[in-house]
Amino acid sequence: MSEHEKLMELSQNVGAIAKRKLVSINSITHEIRILALNALIEASRAGSAGVGFAVVAKEVKSVSHRISDISHEMSKDLATSISDLNKVGGNMMTQLEEAKGQRLKDLALNMIDIIDRNLYERSCDVRWWATDQAVVEALADSDHSKRQFASERLGVILNSYTVYLDLWIADLQGNVVANGRPSLYPGVVGSSVAQETWFRDALATASGDDYTAQDVEVSSRLGSKQVATYSTAVREGGRANGRVIGALGIFFDWGTQAAAVVNAVRLTAEEKKVTRCMLVDRDGRIIASSDGKGILQDKFRIHKTAKSSKTDFYTTPEGTSIGFAETPGYETYPGLGWHGVIEQKVDREN
Repeated sequence: MSEHEKLMELSQNVGAIAKRKLVSINSITHEIRILALNALIEASRAGSAGVGFAVVAKEVKSVSHRISDISHEMSKDLATSISDLNKVGGNMMTQLEEAKGQRLKDLALNMIDIIDRNLYERSCDVRWWATDQAVVEALADSDHSKRQFASERLGVILNSYTVYLDLWIADLQGNVVANGRPSLYPGVVGSSVAQETWFRDALATASGDDYTAQDVEVSSRLGSKQVATYSTAVREGGRANGRVIGALGIFFDWGTQAAAVVNAVRLTAEEKKVTRCMLVDRDGRIIASSDGKGILQDKFRIHKTAKSSKTDFYTTPEGTSIGFAETPGYETYPGLGWHGVIEQKVDREN
């Protein structure tokens, strides 16, 4: 429980205690009045012998009225003060909730923004490398030495760009003629990718300025690792409007890179115990999660309303706070409709 929640609870407890005590005071005052009335009746029956007792009874009655007046005034004063205290506490809770919501939204936006910037670079890489002379010549000429050189060239690229698992060059029939890590993935060259979506989409690109991006998936040919695949056509002479002679596919090491992003969200030690940071695709499929659960298997439904913006916050009936942000894209990369999501549950231990 937060300090603000404790304040609200204490103010409510004070109000309840005050109400109970005032009820007790009023009850006692009522009893005193009855006793005073009975004393006056008995004093009148006693005649002159009860005169002194009657004076005392009247004083008791007067005191009871004074106590009643004080009780009434206290009740009004306490009610006003406790009401003001509850309002202050309520306003503080509202402000705290708004600040918390804004923070979760900002964290979610920061996650998806980092991914967008990262994937923007991937979209640039694939178009650039498709014009590399070694890549073009490996498809323009079936000479083994040129394809071997292309493989070596891809290996050099991979040594500099450590975010990739592998790079593949495929001819028009979908036969892989070179890859950057033949020793790590020896069965790639000679295999067919003719039925792979990334290959077919690459051949269908209108020009060298275009590329394709595929959904995150597990690749059995790349050690059953999670990959985000980008591809484009390789064109004759490396020209943007050249004749298509094959395709280049680059395989981003999604599992490793995405985990680094969701686990790098700036949370306090206490927040980390109750917070889950996720990336979900346009269909709601979890493609990265700080707790490592449900990746590429489970879906996370973001509850949007007609008033929801691309970056928003809400609280579930169970008290879980959700901050989310839709991909804003970056530069020429429009994004894939993904979301960054921060899910923060109620800390039951505090």
